[in-house]
Amino acid sequence: MSGNDKYAGRGPINDSMMTRESWKIFQIMAEFVEGFERLAHIKPSVSIFGSARTSTDHPYYQLAEDTAKQLSDAGFSVVSGGGPGIMEAANKGAQAGKSISIGLNIQLPMEQAGNPYQDIGLNFRHFFSRKVMFVKYASAYVVLPGGFGTLDELAEILTLVQTGKTRRIPIILVHSEFWGGLLDWFRDRLVAEGMIDAEDQELFKLVDDPKDVVDAIFDHYEDRGFEPSAREREILLDL
Repeated sequence: MSGNDKYAGRGPINDSMMTRESWKIFQIMAEFVEGFERLAHIKPSVSIFGSARTSTDHPYYQLAEDTAKQLSDAGFSVVSGGGPGIMEAANKGAQAGKSISIGLNIQLPMEQAGNPYQDIGLNFRHFFSRKVMFVKYASAYVVLPGGFGTLDELAEILTLVQTGKTRRIPIILVHSEFWGGLLDWFRDRLVAEGMIDAEDQELFKLVDDPKDVVDAIFDHYEDRGFEPSAREREILLDL
């Protein structure tokens, strides 16, 4: 069989589709450029995650709002996914505080709609470029109860820190009753079966109170500033 025979029968490449794929590169570039330009000056910032489906009268909503307000008053810009639920609560609390409220909105077929509490709002078509913006300027990750999207962001930052692809920042899980079962599984399965090291459990901290979130972040940076070191800046360039 010649080198090209394995492609036989697959049909001609659609030139129109190839053109669309190529032009997609410029759309992706535009998302990165706008994100870099508009977010480079928001530091220090904290990225907050949680469910889009949490109603405004749910205790999780109030927890997120209180947490964001305390972070904002402490001098942190607050970044959320820009949607409803806990994302809205985070932006609302941040806007009520002293610092900037940022929403990184994603275009979805359903569910996502930008909330009205954003001082800076960016719109993304692509999850991967949006994810870079969550990480690149974050001094900490605060993760409240949520679904697949929240778990995705949690796994993303844990992987990046574990593998050294981003700098070590506080990763704070809020509400021990919600996260306790997952953390037990980390220990009883992932650690016990050698999928992660026992020390990897030190990559995150579990708290219940908004004040503890703020304290945990300041404790992490007690002996250094919030700005990345020269080495960390190099790492972030390759994120």
